[in-house]
Amino acid sequence: TAERAKECQATLVDKETLFKEADIVSVHLVLSDRSRGLVGAPELALMKPTAYLVNISRGPIVDEKALIDVLERKAIAGAALDTFDVEPLPKDHPLFKTPNTLICPHLGYVTEESYRAFYAGIIENVRAFVSGEPVRVINSDVLTSSQFRGYE
Repeated sequence: TAERAKECQATLVDKETLFKEADIVSVHLVLSDRSRGLVGAPELALMKPTAYLVNISRGPIVDEKALIDVLERKAIAGAALDTFDVEPLPKDHPLFKTPNTLICPHLGYVTEESYRAFYAGIIENVRAFVSGEPVRVINSDVLTSSQFRGYE
């Protein structure tokens, strides 16, 4: 939304403008029917020859064949990829031979900060459960069941 963009000190633009003007297009989406193939040949063709594509979300969001084509033709400056259509990426995959491509084995999230974020919620849930005050309960009927009370 325009409000969210303003909060992030960003300018809200349409998809075509984003691909035409961005120096770096970084993809951060869940894979769904709506996002599958979202970045294809038409979008990649809009990118500047000095632009980079970064995909750390899900491989099928980017059309791999179209990306390989633009990388081989050096139509964009490069790509950084942490996810692929098939994982692990086969050793003979063409992406390993494309110029200006950084390939990671789906480990881009492995940072101290991400682990803290992942495990903070788990620790909170375990502590709340042990203290008999669980949080974010979807089915509150379970709290009155004999199975739950057996943990008190």
